[in-house]
Amino acid sequence: MIQRELVDAGLGDAEDDDFDALAAPDSMLPDHRYHDRELSWLTFNQRVLELAEDAALPELERANFLAIFASNLDEFFMVRVAGLKRRILTGLAMPTNVGRAPTEVLSDISREAHALQLRHADAWTSQVRPALADAGIEITDWSDLTDAERGRLTEYFGAQVFPVLMPLAVDPAHPFPYISGLSLNLAIRIRNARTGRQEFARLKVPPMLPRFVEVPGDSEILRFIRLEELIANHLDDLFPGMEVLDHHAFRLTRNEDVEIEEDESENLIQALEAELLRRRFGPPIRLEITDDMDDVTLELLLKELDITDQEVYRLPGPLDLRGLFDLSRIDRPDLRYPPHLPTTAVAFQPGDSNERPDVFKAIGKGDVLVHHPYESFATSVQAFLEQAARDPHVLAIKQTLYRTSGDSPVVQALIDAAEAGKQVLALVEVKARFDEANNIVWARKLEKAGVHVVYGLVGLKTHCKLALVIRDEDGVLRHYSHVGTGNYNPKTSRIYEDFGLFTADPLVGRDLTRLFNELSGYAIEKKFKRLLVAPLHLRKGLLRHIDRERKNAEAGRPAHIRIKVNSMVDEQIIDALYRASMAGVKVDVWVRGICSLRVDLPGVSDNITVRSILGRYLEHSRIFAFEADGEPIVYIGSADMMHRNLDRRVEALVRVSEPAHVQELLSFFDEAMDDRTKSWHLGDGGVWTRHSEDENGEPLTDLQDRTMSAVQRRRRKRTVR
Repeated sequence: MIQRELVDAGLGDAEDDDFDALAAPDSMLPDHRYHDRELSWLTFNQRVLELAEDAALPELERANFLAIFASNLDEFFMVRVAGLKRRILTGLAMPTNVGRAPTEVLSDISREAHALQLRHADAWTSQVRPALADAGIEITDWSDLTDAERGRLTEYFGAQVFPVLMPLAVDPAHPFPYISGLSLNLAIRIRNARTGRQEFARLKVPPMLPRFVEVPGDSEILRFIRLEELIANHLDDLFPGMEVLDHHAFRLTRNEDVEIEEDESENLIQALEAELLRRRFGPPIRLEITDDMDDVTLELLLKELDITDQEVYRLPGPLDLRGLFDLSRIDRPDLRYPPHLPTTAVAFQPGDSNERPDVFKAIGKGDVLVHHPYESFATSVQAFLEQAARDPHVLAIKQTLYRTSGDSPVVQALIDAAEAGKQVLALVEVKARFDEANNIVWARKLEKAGVHVVYGLVGLKTHCKLALVIRDEDGVLRHYSHVGTGNYNPKTSRIYEDFGLFTADPLVGRDLTRLFNELSGYAIEKKFKRLLVAPLHLRKGLLRHIDRERKNAEAGRPAHIRIKVNSMVDEQIIDALYRASMAGVKVDVWVRGICSLRVDLPGVSDNITVRSILGRYLEHSRIFAFEADGEPIVYIGSADMMHRNLDRRVEALVRVSEPAHVQELLSFFDEAMDDRTKSWHLGDGGVWTRHSEDENGEPLTDLQDRTMSAVQRRRRKRTVR
């Protein structure tokens, strides 16, 4: 009966005859119906910047959002802008999703990014830095220090900084040095006292030293000076006998996207290692300079770095505000969000005996839905794997790993299980961007311990978040499964909002067994019973559900679509949502980042509402919910609505079947979309407007705070019982 329902819902082995009709372009839809994805990403980072500009937030959290903005923008240039430039140079560039020439989009990006970086610099100089000073944390300048303070800093410089500095001269005997990507540098012009000739030198600010150096003193106010300013005021020590004429900070961004041309006969690890080496020498794509840099120095940099004026970002204030992450070491909890200790999910809480909970027993009683970081990763996912590693009845563990850390207890649990003689399969995605080198290291560590490590399918990234434990229970093999929306990473689980479903449902167990076998063997071809799997079936399944909502609305039946994703870009999905809206379906989209869906198309998007929430935690979970004529169908999983997720990655969504879990997810979604909840609203022209107060100036509800409180109440209710 259950299997028949799943097939009827488009999840089983039904045919795909109607898919072409669902995916076909609709002549009733307007031509210009998408927002440009790159510019939409920049508006996402603007929302991050607006958090830094919010005077109601704790001061150190505002500084942290400035650092996040800077880090985000770096990655955007290293990947998106770099990729766009590469395609233009190679003649492979196609019109964008809005039909514009790539060169025009590159100009748009430059204009918008320049404006954002100037706003970012101003937010630090005129808002966050003064707010920190008012709170007792002063980022000071060398000119504002006393002679005694300068003397103590000079001692620090001589002992801790000077020995690791490496000034590099540029002259006929010394060619212009290689400038590494994202390094902070000083361009120095000096005059040779002997010859009277002007020379140029480059000095890299050591990235391993604290970016903000504490000023020694007895003041109750914490005072810091930027490392590059400390160095700049001791250049005479580095160039004895020379006259230092001028110095300016600069910073270069390079193309650091990794392009692997895979072939079934090649060794993926060796190919990736070679590509990572090439990444270090990617072509320049952005030059950031201080606004006081003279023309002589700038012309030299432009010539030697082979970069255009359009790629120069002249900024007031300090460069590389990622350095504000360094302020996290300051012990001022009053300037941060109130501490939050994740609770243990009710199903995994210890009983009256306070013995270690039996995770398998809890899952065997019924599906368990956990919500991180409100509920603990350590007492759910980690406990699940650690118990599996030591349980003598467990025969096998299979798991996908996309991003984690080498010292992760997840990795250690797999090693312990293999050393205990269990069959352990780890499907490691070594191509996870910017984690490639780390993933190679701990993948080899797993292999040495006897874990069967595989690297996925040729041409596809394995992005799904899956774990499967096979346990012998009185001669019967039972499957215990976990399907999540986030990585198996204990560190990011404290700041990423994600859901995970534990289940002993044999349908899910068989689905995962089949999927793991195909991932470690050959291409994915089969369909699944309770999963939607990309690249072959996920888009098709979602399009069917969207179209059923459209048909229900046309027939006068209840119809509602709710989608929560990080990015909404895929044109087929967007067009299907437009058609559903035109039929009267209420469409609610909750998106964190890029959104190419428009809400300003009369007669097309009238029933579509788009919200975005950013805050203390990174909204990362994906939810897909369909009203289904009053019997909601809800999925969670790893997939965003992007081409790469639907066409070039292995992704998995699992259907949530327990009515209480379905209601929990729907309620969570509806709270986010409520006008009484703080959020950004997407409006005409792709403009996002922040709504944080009601008409009386009272603050709206913070969804993340409310969720924390609700989870804590749930635990207290269990404790009272």
